[in-house]
Amino acid sequence: MKSLTSRRARYAALLVLVASLAACGLPRSGPNKREIFAGSVQRKGDSFVVAVDDRVTRATAVIPALGFSSDFTGAGELGSDTISPGDTLSLTVWENVDDGLLAPQGANATVLEEIQVDGSGNIFVPYAGRIHAAGNSPETVRRIITEKLDAQTPDPQVQVRRVAGDGATVSITGAVGGQGVFAIERPTRTLSAMIARAGGVTIPPEIAQVSVIRGNKVGKIWYKDLYNNPRFDIALRSGDRILVEEDTRAFTALGATGAQNRVPFTTQTLSAIEAIAQVGGLQSGTADPTGVFVFRNEPQEIARAVLGRDDLIGDQRMIYVLDLTKPNGVFMARDFVIRDGDTVYVTEAPFVQWSKVLNALTGTLSTANTVNTLAGN
Repeated sequence: MKSLTSRRARYAALLVLVASLAACGLPRSGPNKREIFAGSVQRKGDSFVVAVDDRVTRATAVIPALGFSSDFTGAGELGSDTISPGDTLSLTVWENVDDGLLAPQGANATVLEEIQVDGSGNIFVPYAGRIHAAGNSPETVRRIITEKLDAQTPDPQVQVRRVAGDGATVSITGAVGGQGVFAIERPTRTLSAMIARAGGVTIPPEIAQVSVIRGNKVGKIWYKDLYNNPRFDIALRSGDRILVEEDTRAFTALGATGAQNRVPFTTQTLSAIEAIAQVGGLQSGTADPTGVFVFRNEPQEIARAVLGRDDLIGDQRMIYVLDLTKPNGVFMARDFVIRDGDTVYVTEAPFVQWSKVLNALTGTLSTANTVNTLAGN
């Protein structure tokens, strides 16, 4: 009778222990599937939970669009001798008369030294007036001056030379072999040639981005597009600022994955299956392959397309569910595109929590038995 009472007391204590463990909770990597689904709009939450299928992968397959506008692609190549504001020119004018407009008495040639191109790109030439020189070659300026003087002196001959100034230049900064200011010369009139002149890129080409700032306009492309799409190898203009930098996009991996971290993109496009592989895959001992979630703030247009609704306003909290155990589950994960700022979360398998409970119980009972044994001694 005493033995039966003792066993009943132990069972009661065990039930109390299980209840206390369930109440206080055990360590885990994050919410389980049930808790995530509980936060859905369908259950009075604030997030839309969507199972990934072919339609969803197509609607969400948005890749950052980089490229140059027509302001960049429509510009022609500059000559290597293009005049810029701040340059200094030298003019020589020959007149076919003894008493010319510019030549002194007894001479038929006049030399005008150190004519500086002002900030507006203009110069002043006596009897020819104000001439716009910036953006033109010395030959073009020569023709303009000749035409203006021709009406006042017979058959004038004009020579124009740049005697000081760098002409047309661009600046290159960022992840290149040699940053600096470079003149636009005959071999370096295009973007790819100028980057090569600066030593090329020093980061992996797959994640290199090139920005060109021209006045108040900015264009950006992937570095590899310079070679895959010749249209983006634009002609340069004086004053262009070129910046080469690494892609800053990243996603966050949490839960039962090989690593929990903020992970930068290593390619222009990244699928869910590649993102999981990039952090070491699913933990074989704890991960639930039916519970792979992607958390994202989805733009209004895409959220409407995914949910088939036109009443949504603004960005929407979306939770995409991937089940890798389905016949096409891996294909869905391979086709689903990860975007900047996404959180990829893998839940633990249900048995993991039970194992933790059993381990906690075993450890607790072992400790209790030890205490009882010591107390009996």
